[in-house]
Amino acid sequence: MSTIRIILTEDGSHSLLNEEMGETYHSRHGAIQESGYVFISKGLNYLKTRDNSGSVSILEVGFGTGLNAWLSLQWADNQKIQLQYHSLETFPLPDEIWKALNYSNPEGAESFQKLHQAPWQEWSDINPFFKVYKENKSLQSVSLEPSHFDLIYFDAFAPNKQPEMWQVPMLEKVVVAMKPGAVFVTYCAKGQLKRDLKSLGLEVESLAGPPGKREMVRAIKI
Repeated sequence: MSTIRIILTEDGSHSLLNEEMGETYHSRHGAIQESGYVFISKGLNYLKTRDNSGSVSILEVGFGTGLNAWLSLQWADNQKIQLQYHSLETFPLPDEIWKALNYSNPEGAESFQKLHQAPWQEWSDINPFFKVYKENKSLQSVSLEPSHFDLIYFDAFAPNKQPEMWQVPMLEKVVVAMKPGAVFVTYCAKGQLKRDLKSLGLEVESLAGPPGKREMVRAIKI
């Protein structure tokens, strides 16, 4: 695995720097701030305005630090809505890294630990409203059930660092796994991504980005 070190972002929360790639896992302007805005506010909260059903099925491309999962867990607990959270990760973090991250308060430390210690390739109940299935596979190699997910967190490394993740066949694989009306959110706002998502039949909108970033993308499967 590449050398990974913890860095402090502008909102006081940690991110990780992959020194070999020269890429951070979250925005240097604020890790919690970015994840909360892109994935919770523009993803989960938006989906809730469109669909008031009692459960949500999420696919996350890139478990990484577990921050998106952690914020989603808190959301589910607060909203009393069942979340089934399926996350892909090719390179799980070593214990000494994730244990040093400062995302959880003392009351939430147990749940954050459960997320990271949940076994791979099987469902685990973290609390009454949140269950997680962590899959130690790449998007390229995983099998995804068609028309299964309500919400996609596309959180791979940036296209200039991990271009293979943003190619049309990979995006198409995700789109096929989305239910009609499902929502796709990502921090990325590249023009090519927007064109590719439109070519796959999604309705694409550019939204104001989190602090430090002009735009992000949200797309709906028609």
